[in-house]
Amino acid sequence: MDRNFQSAEELAAALRAGDVTSVELTDEVIARIERENKVINAICVPDFDNARAAARRADQARARGEDGPLLGIPVTVKESYDMAGLPTTWGMPQFKDYVPGEDAVQVARLKAAGAVLLGKTNVPATLRDIQSYNEIYGTTNNPWNHERTSGGSSGGSAAALAAGFGALSIGSDLAGSLRTPAHFCGIYAHKPTLGLASPRGMVAPPAPALPTEHDLAVVGPMARTARDLTLLLDVMAGPDPLNHGVAYNLALPPARHERLSDFRVLIIEDHPLIPTGSAVRAGVNRVAEALVNEGARVERHSPLLPDLAEAAKLYMLLMLSTAAASLPLDVYEQVRIQAAALSAEDQSLDATRQRAIVLSHREWVETNNRRELHRHGWRQLFAEFDAVVCPITPTPAFPHNQNGALEDRLIDIDGVDYPYFDQLVWAGAATMPGLPATAIPTGPSPEGLPVGVQLIGPMFEDRTPLRLAELLEQKIGGFQAPQ
Repeated sequence: MDRNFQSAEELAAALRAGDVTSVELTDEVIARIERENKVINAICVPDFDNARAAARRADQARARGEDGPLLGIPVTVKESYDMAGLPTTWGMPQFKDYVPGEDAVQVARLKAAGAVLLGKTNVPATLRDIQSYNEIYGTTNNPWNHERTSGGSSGGSAAALAAGFGALSIGSDLAGSLRTPAHFCGIYAHKPTLGLASPRGMVAPPAPALPTEHDLAVVGPMARTARDLTLLLDVMAGPDPLNHGVAYNLALPPARHERLSDFRVLIIEDHPLIPTGSAVRAGVNRVAEALVNEGARVERHSPLLPDLAEAAKLYMLLMLSTAAASLPLDVYEQVRIQAAALSAEDQSLDATRQRAIVLSHREWVETNNRRELHRHGWRQLFAEFDAVVCPITPTPAFPHNQNGALEDRLIDIDGVDYPYFDQLVWAGAATMPGLPATAIPTGPSPEGLPVGVQLIGPMFEDRTPLRLAELLEQKIGGFQAPQ
């Protein structure tokens, strides 16, 4: 197998055995990036000189008898993370020359674990899209079909992994930004429990890197195998030392089960607010069939499942009210007038998004209280089930669509158009209550595009969906290199 497509776990074993050096691995992957990245455009800020220097240091450390969880492993980092000496733009042209002087917490943790950082991966402007393109760095193409998107906002990282540009990457997720690119590119990603991994330094320029607690957004790992997700999550997990005084890893409980036959799984194919495309439905059912064949307890319905329609609206209210805080006053006033003119009977997601932008603090508190009721509902559900399997988006990767405003775009689901942002409801199912969710590949669509699903688990029991992902990988297969 091409070493550029081996897992981090396999590469670490080869490094420890002396079968290869980090310098050799790094030179091989840099050669591949220089050859292939022109077409994919996943790596937008290469840092090859520093990567080669880090590889030499890793080999010297190993020669001294030292080791580390990622010692000598080539990895990439989403452009939105601060890396000292490299630009952090979030795809915004006015910040193309903004260079932070300090590493984000997660970049520092990668370096402390011995990783070799190859550079930064492409993102949409302000991270606000399900595609990855911007005026500074251009468009990232899906390695499976260059006419289609790699997803967003961690689309550069997903494309890099699918193309063999490093063994691991780190991304972030508010609206499926880890899970959607994983689904579109055929890789693995894990949205951790809210608050599990410190996001400090994953901040839009020119804001300072403060130890703030995010309401919905998380940072998390991306990889080509489920076991690699756990390896990287163990490096990333732990609160911000500026908030807690010391740097330490949060001790997560072990997975609830070690065998597929012991898992209790709820399968959800349909959302009340948007249809599920046939290719994604088939992916959900491939997972369900594997679970049934292994003797797992599989259910299709449960009265314990919190209301998905209400959850989607709470998600939009919470997400967009936060995002709107930085809107220019004239834009805010315009939306306020539009929202005031809405009919009370209009409970569409589009109307909810407009109301969210001008949500009062009083309304936000009420929305947050309703979120707590949903969290309680999920706790009750996870007393009866260990995981929920459901879509990430309704379709596989769609053709590049950069026309017009985001709110005016449409998504084609089996020949019928729906509002572009409505597809976020599946991502929000886990994001709104802060639950962990692991994105796994399930096999190709009839068109040969990757299809993924998410495994949602109980809060702070991240190891349960991660273990389920590992077991399913053994049964239905995992990442396949694009042909």
